[in-house]
Amino acid sequence: MSSEERFRRLYAANFEALLAYALRRVEQPEDASDVVAETFLVAWRRSGDLPPDDEVRLWLYGVARRVLANHHRSGTRRDRLGERLRQRLAAVTSADPGHEVPQRLAVRDALKRLGDTDREILMLTAWEGLEPREVAEVIGENAAVVRTRLSRARRRLRELVGDERGSPGHVLDVLTVPVPKEGT
Repeated sequence: MSSEERFRRLYAANFEALLAYALRRVEQPEDASDVVAETFLVAWRRSGDLPPDDEVRLWLYGVARRVLANHHRSGTRRDRLGERLRQRLAAVTSADPGHEVPQRLAVRDALKRLGDTDREILMLTAWEGLEPREVAEVIGENAAVVRTRLSRARRRLRELVGDERGSPGHVLDVLTVPVPKEGT
């Protein structure tokens, strides 16, 4: 019997038992199928080390047990990492008193009314601080085209928001990064 035939027989004889074993030990059924798949992957990789047929089920349970332990450890690490990230995000994004000011909302509304590419060019320039040639590389365009679109997007945004200083709708501090000049 070839090793592939033996593996197929081993899989058919033990799949349900291992799936039941895993289902009783995980919270989500999808996780059980992952555990079983990983267990059989280990069995496939180590097909030369498999014990005799009368001992292989216990060997598979041992592998499944270690796979489950790794699954639970990675879940714990993922939860801890998620909690740390939530805490950092809360510290960074905590209550911006200016977040809901009418001017900021007007700018966001105006941005939504721009075309997708013009909005992206404008945001990459103003928020990420990229120069037009860098924006061109990000979006896969020619730098001259980006400069033209950027100019048009700025003009269109000014029209949508209003460009009189001090009038409602004009916000100077919306841009988080100073707009760079090329070559500086």
